[in-house]
Amino acid sequence: MRNLIALIKQGNTSSGIAALGNTGLAVIKAIAASISGSGTMFASAMHSIADAVNQGFVFAGSVLAEKKPTKRFPTGFGRVVNLFCMVAVIVVTIMAYETFHKGVKLLEHPEESTNFWLNFIVLLIAIGIDGAILIKAMKEIVKETRSGAKGIGIISSAVRNAGRAAPPTRLVFYEDVVATLGQALALIAVILAEFTDFKLLDGIATVLISFLMIGVAFKVGYDNMVGLIGVAAPKDVEDRISRNILSQTDVTDIGRMRIVQEGRAYHVEAYIELSKGLSLAQATAIKHKVIDNLLRDPDISDVTIGIMDDDGVISWTRPATVVE
Repeated sequence: MRNLIALIKQGNTSSGIAALGNTGLAVIKAIAASISGSGTMFASAMHSIADAVNQGFVFAGSVLAEKKPTKRFPTGFGRVVNLFCMVAVIVVTIMAYETFHKGVKLLEHPEESTNFWLNFIVLLIAIGIDGAILIKAMKEIVKETRSGAKGIGIISSAVRNAGRAAPPTRLVFYEDVVATLGQALALIAVILAEFTDFKLLDGIATVLISFLMIGVAFKVGYDNMVGLIGVAAPKDVEDRISRNILSQTDVTDIGRMRIVQEGRAYHVEAYIELSKGLSLAQATAIKHKVIDNLLRDPDISDVTIGIMDDDGVISWTRPATVVE
């Protein structure tokens, strides 16, 4: 039980908060939709239900991904979170279909909604909650990618570095960008439907929200398919790791290196060249020092290092020195 609680604490914070927030939003939107009969509110409720289910799945996946490697699964469980994200994509796709179907029905048979102020207040609350979740996800992206952005700079940094964030954080970011846009679109549609005679607007907004949901399903699905296959680390991560290795005494070159991202962690495999004339004991001590030093990086979960003699040829391009 204690181990389970410890694992839950290590789960992705953004997806956990987002799941709780969207569960609350789904309830109040569903109530508002049933009272007012607004198709736009129905679409928004479906979106929140999809987000709540997705992010609950993803949080569970992020918890399981933190399990330590076992004898049967020696590389750990990092890719489990990608699998859970793929399940979430299926949920979003189904909800998008239902939303699209509702929108088409409203276009064919427009319905007049009631309780304008109820819809207005609920959507304002939804924009506030989704906006807060989105800001939290942006801060997580900045933290995970070590971009160091602050203040208004976190927005551009999050957009630029979202692809390098952990899969759960990335999913929450994409979904809440779409959710916040969807709430704003729904709010505009509710206002215009109330103060104009354009009754088709409810159906149009519902269909547009379904397209936004399909778009995020495609993006998240693609990213996690790549993650399941196994994707190389970004160039800046590779540079950071190679700088770490080459900074060690008597390491003259890197023969070859492969870094694979699994979940939010990296597996490092490398052959390092050492100065000539070292004893086996000295070479082994240097290898273990390199491994221990790399494992201090919280982003690295596993390191395999081989050693070889210096061949006198520099084969690894030295990254530029930066102040971290």
